[in-house]
Amino acid sequence: MQAAVEVTNFTKRYGDFTAVSGISFQVQPGEIFGLLGPNGAGKTSTLECLEGLRSADQGSLSILGVDPGRETRKLRNLIGVQLQASGLPAAMTVDEAMRFFCAYHQVAPRYDLLERMGLGEKRQAQFGQLSTGQQRRLALALAIAHQPPVIFLDEPTAGLDVASRVELHSLIQDLKSTGATIILATHDMAEAEKMTDRVAILLRGKIVADGTPRELTATGSGYTKVSVRTENALLQTNGHSFAGVSQRQVLDDYVVYYSTETGKTVSELMDYINQQGDKLVDLRVERPSLEERFLEITHTGDVK
Repeated sequence: MQAAVEVTNFTKRYGDFTAVSGISFQVQPGEIFGLLGPNGAGKTSTLECLEGLRSADQGSLSILGVDPGRETRKLRNLIGVQLQASGLPAAMTVDEAMRFFCAYHQVAPRYDLLERMGLGEKRQAQFGQLSTGQQRRLALALAIAHQPPVIFLDEPTAGLDVASRVELHSLIQDLKSTGATIILATHDMAEAEKMTDRVAILLRGKIVADGTPRELTATGSGYTKVSVRTENALLQTNGHSFAGVSQRQVLDDYVVYYSTETGKTVSELMDYINQQGDKLVDLRVERPSLEERFLEITHTGDVK
């Protein structure tokens, strides 16, 4: 199967500064692929070259077999791009924006998308009059109006309220279900963990980790967080050690143990609580989150 997006030994420089240095990755058709990294890591340079806005200095890029730096006419109907800031004129109406973008792609206006995005009653409203959530939904509608097979989403839910975020996540999953390939650039690690099939973490222009969110959270320090609350708060004042535990922390009514041997830790904890005549109120076992692993990688410079 041909990769929908293929990046091979890609390098981008600005004068003497190398923003991206020899990275490679593939995105398969129908995947949601997360491109993660702190500010200045090289995400924007990578996206802009894939979107045909800049040219690579070294290596190759391909969108469904099309070179985005050289075949821009072929590229424009293969991709849809939702930018973090849309740049639409404040006075442009929703209807005008839809007709303009669809005319560019030579397709009929997709008023059905405006209805799907909850913007059907806002067709005559000016862009500047829309809420942030409505502007983001309009940007997504414009990006997918021509039914592109590859979609780039740059911080699609930044600044949105919870309800708007949930709605946009649902729309993104709907796009995936139709077979669209989605490149998601986000600073929201919870969003990446929930939405993506695979991610690549960029740091100083290099990919320092990649894989599924579950694969990434299973590597690194490997600590599992075991949080315990008992009726008599026995563990809060007792420094008893348990198998596999490397760190202990008291947070409110809970004692939190960071363990590399979860089964042994939990078993010994339960036995100890029963032996001491205390009663278990709550026990929570949590894998490291993608955000915790991301912070570990970016703070230590850990590489795969």
